[in-house]
Amino acid sequence: MNKLIKSENMVNNPQLFLLLFLMLGPFKVLGPFVKITKNADLTLLRKIALRAILFSIVSLVLAAFLGENIMKNYGIPVPILALTAGIILFLVALQNVIHQFNPPEPIAENDKTPPMSVAVYPLAFPVIVTPYGIAAVIVFTALSPDLNSKLIVLAMAAGIMLLNLLVMLFARTLIKPLSLILPILGAILGVIQVALGVKIIYNSWQALVAS
Repeated sequence: MNKLIKSENMVNNPQLFLLLFLMLGPFKVLGPFVKITKNADLTLLRKIALRAILFSIVSLVLAAFLGENIMKNYGIPVPILALTAGIILFLVALQNVIHQFNPPEPIAENDKTPPMSVAVYPLAFPVIVTPYGIAAVIVFTALSPDLNSKLIVLAMAAGIMLLNLLVMLFARTLIKPLSLILPILGAILGVIQVALGVKIIYNSWQALVAS
């Protein structure tokens, strides 16, 4: 992430999209969405998915612009926010990795139709729009040198949100063929996110020391 912090052409760096994809992408959305909408009919499922994505996009846009202004008003350096994002990512990812070694919890039977409110919580936040994902968007927009660069960052995030929407709309079709792969993929991504959190912490600390 230190290369991203120092690069003036940050929005052209493929690492940017990869970081946003890992923090906001669909791999972590599929399982929780299927569980949340288990007893929803297709119409309700689509409404929940669409509302969750719309709320997520609005949240990211507000976070990007309001977050940058708040950082400036309180004099918070970008490396400090990046360090915070790295710590949150590390702790959450580590918790998820450790949780995989716990015995499976008993499945609670619930035949209630999910309310539309689940689109906002817990689906949009914190499943889709993670705290460290919000921090990453704020950091990248704050580092963008002009409005066009900021819009490119937001366009990347919006594109990932649309991919999340597609995954949710076809979740019941995808979950069966992916049911054997998802636990393995989740474990791999969990370890990668732990390592990414450590890397962000290390690079942010170096940036603070150098400043």
